[in-house]
Amino acid sequence: MGRPRQFDEEAVLGLAVERFWEHGYEATSIRDLAASMGLTTASLYNSFGDKRSLYRQSLNFYVEHSFADRVNRFEASLPPRDAVEAFFAEIVDRSLADPKRKGCMLVNSALELAPHDPEFQRMIAQVLVRVEAFFQRCVESGQTDGTISTAQPSADLARMLLAGLLGIRVLARVRPERELFEGIVRPLLAMLDPTIPPAKELLPS
Repeated sequence: MGRPRQFDEEAVLGLAVERFWEHGYEATSIRDLAASMGLTTASLYNSFGDKRSLYRQSLNFYVEHSFADRVNRFEASLPPRDAVEAFFAEIVDRSLADPKRKGCMLVNSALELAPHDPEFQRMIAQVLVRVEAFFQRCVESGQTDGTISTAQPSADLARMLLAGLLGIRVLARVRPERELFEGIVRPLLAMLDPTIPPAKELLPS
């Protein structure tokens, strides 16, 4: 029988997330990770596998403790339009509160790994599909209860919100400015206004 682990696996995985998130995949070595996690390299390998495996687990941990947690909180407690507004408000605050300008680990991974790594490309794409699906659920519910415009299809509005989210999280790396972020969010939310007439009414007569 193997010896029980002498550490909190979730806590040390959180430390790996912080190291990868700040420095990226390529610039982080196993030695860096072991030091950050307070483990020997042997314990790291035994518990989490190689660097690639640890990164996969770290990215999953990040997604479930950031995006998934946020969606669960807002969908369970807020009307659909309010859930979208609260989602973006938290993203703006989170982006501004990070002195290291780490941005979003998922977006960082999309830029660093997805272009040349099919496994991570699929993994990241699946998460972005989940984000888009959250927005679409909110839009569809809001269109049903009259709080969100029906001028555009729910799928198009969801994709617009996804694009705005990704833009904010990229800009968080280089221009973490409240005025900039709120200038992105305001027109996004304005497009949800239920007083916007249907698309056919927007065409010139």
